[in-house]
Amino acid sequence: MSTLTFPMIPQFDKLTDAEGELILRAPILVCILVAGADGHIDRKEIKEAMAVARKQKESASVLSGFFTIMAEDFEDKIKILIQSYPYESTQRTPLIVEELQSLNQLWPKLDRTFADAYYKMLKNLASRIASSSGGLWGIKTVTPEEARYAALSMIRDPGAI
Repeated sequence: MSTLTFPMIPQFDKLTDAEGELILRAPILVCILVAGADGHIDRKEIKEAMAVARKQKESASVLSGFFTIMAEDFEDKIKILIQSYPYESTQRTPLIVEELQSLNQLWPKLDRTFADAYYKMLKNLASRIASSSGGLWGIKTVTPEEARYAALSMIRDPGAI
């Protein structure tokens, strides 16, 4: 069991430290994956991810405790995590995809309500980041690369397991 304390996240009780950290890190990984899919992580995409985190933190959902911890210093966490991966998206993307696939093994360890809400949040986050910048004259469009990863096909729906 976990020796790290996640006092505001009782759903982490059955997770190891590494598993809890993956759950905390996954929204940032989604941000890096989708925002960097076109080879460039745009400031607008990071701001959109921060806005989603702030909104979730203030909500009364099952994820609010999670976002209280995760949203703290969100921009710094993104910057630090980006630096821990290769600069080139062709090298970075497969590493992040593999890490996100690890979430599939965690679904049975998590409370079903939390797992479902968490999965939906990741999908929403990916979609919002993909559509947050780009396009002609600032009209927001999703690039083919972003669309490919915004679907988060590497993560199975816990409700379908």
